[in-house]
Amino acid sequence: MGTLGGIQRPLVAAAAAAIASVSVDLPTKFTPSCTLETSSSLQRPSLKSCDCLQKSNSSWVSQISLSKLSDLSFVNRIRVPLPRVTNNQFISLGPGTHQNLASSVASSPFLISLYQSADLAKAQPTLYKLTLPAYSSDVSYRWHLPEPSACDAFANPDCSSAKTKTVVVLLGWLGAKQKHMRRYADWYTSRGFHVITFTFPMSEILSYQVGGKAEQQVDSLVNHLADWLEENEKSLIFHTFSNTGWLTYGVILEKFQKQDPSLMSRIRGCIVDSAPVAAPDPQVWASGFSAAFLKKQSAATKGSTMTNSARGGITSPQEQTTQPALTEAALLAVLEKFFEVVLNLPKVNRRLSDVLGLLTTKQPSCPQLYIYSSADRVIPAASVESFIEEQRKSGHEVRACNFISTPHVDHYRNQPSLYTSQLTQFLEDCVLTCCKRSS
Repeated sequence: MGTLGGIQRPLVAAAAAAIASVSVDLPTKFTPSCTLETSSSLQRPSLKSCDCLQKSNSSWVSQISLSKLSDLSFVNRIRVPLPRVTNNQFISLGPGTHQNLASSVASSPFLISLYQSADLAKAQPTLYKLTLPAYSSDVSYRWHLPEPSACDAFANPDCSSAKTKTVVVLLGWLGAKQKHMRRYADWYTSRGFHVITFTFPMSEILSYQVGGKAEQQVDSLVNHLADWLEENEKSLIFHTFSNTGWLTYGVILEKFQKQDPSLMSRIRGCIVDSAPVAAPDPQVWASGFSAAFLKKQSAATKGSTMTNSARGGITSPQEQTTQPALTEAALLAVLEKFFEVVLNLPKVNRRLSDVLGLLTTKQPSCPQLYIYSSADRVIPAASVESFIEEQRKSGHEVRACNFISTPHVDHYRNQPSLYTSQLTQFLEDCVLTCCKRSS
């Protein structure tokens, strides 16, 4: 695919035009949003009581000897690119916010070349044999081995064997670090699964270059997974977060189809957390990048709270949501105007359409689980529910759970029992049926 280098000057002009139009649209950004309403169009699955999870207080990886690693046939073929740490660049939100935002957005190289990353052309990264380095949040992907206590706990030998032959691939959200993925990896490893956590550090996104490390890391991950699947009966489960993780999943599927279409049949299940929006929506992209920049200060990280309101003497529950602060509203307005231009550029739009089209019509035949929330300020629940219905009409086995009041990619932390029960039911009923407990 072609690069976006030749459109830098029009993009700067477009960004300037976007800034000029913000003053007109800002008042509408500050008005309170309507009360969220819970959709009842989807039937929520019945929940079983939470399973008792065995967790280890210390990392097993630090206790592994070289002799034990030598017993794993795939380890010698694992290839990991050497991390390169660069300085982060952030949009200023201090005094003179309007001018700072204008200059930052207009000149930011990562925004100008944002969706070149979706191209992910084949690259030849420098490869290194797997070691077990000290924990670092800037490593793009990391292998987590199952806990030995989990392997010993299964009375069913078929279940234990199936789990040790399965790797769960966790694809992080925009701005996620390895430390953020650790809690999810720990849950899976405590259940006896191998896990790979994959993230794009913000330092690499902000300093993105065509043919650079980000592209190399996705190619390296795909080759890594292909090596794992060389042995018979090995399989994959994908667990994606937000639209960034979901689009990364689409690019991986695209590469599997080109490299070896039979790899698609080795995918046993897909879990989608806080996604998707299956269209290049400027408002969604603006909300996602704003949340990544502002982190905990963003209103997108706040869920809704239930309060009682009296109407005619009758007390009824009412949802309340946190409104964006002035600086966040200004940032959202600027980014939305910018993405209205960028996402409609022919090359960008065509590349996005290819990946989104694959995810919409050419997904593997494996079961799907969607976890989302009516209180998500980044990914609208209606978009998720619409996509779910389309997948069901296409013949896919789909489960879904609306967490109602939890914020974007924060369902596990807010409602861990509900989250893990959904995962357990999905894995036992749809993915690894040999592990289903007798009632």
